[in-house]
Amino acid sequence: MADDDDYAQSRAGMLAEITALVIFNTGRLGKAALDRRVLDALSEVPRHEFVPSELRLCAYADSPLPIGCGKTISQPFIVAVMTDLLGPQAADRVLEIGTGMGYQTAILSRLVRHVYTVELIELLALAARQRLSRLGCRNVTQRVANGHQGWPEQAPFDKILVSAAPQEVPPALIEQLAPGGRLVLPAGPPEHQVLLVLDKAADGTLKRREVFGVRFSLLEDSAPR
Repeated sequence: MADDDDYAQSRAGMLAEITALVIFNTGRLGKAALDRRVLDALSEVPRHEFVPSELRLCAYADSPLPIGCGKTISQPFIVAVMTDLLGPQAADRVLEIGTGMGYQTAILSRLVRHVYTVELIELLALAARQRLSRLGCRNVTQRVANGHQGWPEQAPFDKILVSAAPQEVPPALIEQLAPGGRLVLPAGPPEHQVLLVLDKAADGTLKRREVFGVRFSLLEDSAPR
């Protein structure tokens, strides 16, 4: 089995492609470069550890990849952009909805104080737990549950990131977002999903920004049988 050093060139190529795509999307993103901390986290987390073994050679291509249970790991550019839009700070408590295999979780864990992550599918949650433990991500707490409901017992959260798309923004997530907090998620019907940034003011009002069209797995209410 190849070790992490064998993927260094592929990871560098991934970062170069992300950098170029950010420049291309400057008008939509409102900036020509991502936060250096976000790029550093992407360079540190071995994406090949979060895909099925038969897809490891494709791990650093800028493409979503299947991870089982009808789900995918998001393309690196989208992971980078969503992480940057979230504006993670070292003292933040972050709620992640849609753990998947744990790649986004691992990146967040390097940027914030604690990550609370919710996954509906128990098989994926177990796979993520094993990978995150192996990589030493100790500031992560996991739960198998319906992501539409968030994690009320641990609320409020400074930031919330959703890695699957509901048709409408779940009210529970807005309620669990702290004043001054930010929620980043894809939302909308399958053919018209949009990446959204919602900022919650001190008085509870929301400012909404649409970034660009995306295509995500649906945020489901119950685990597939």
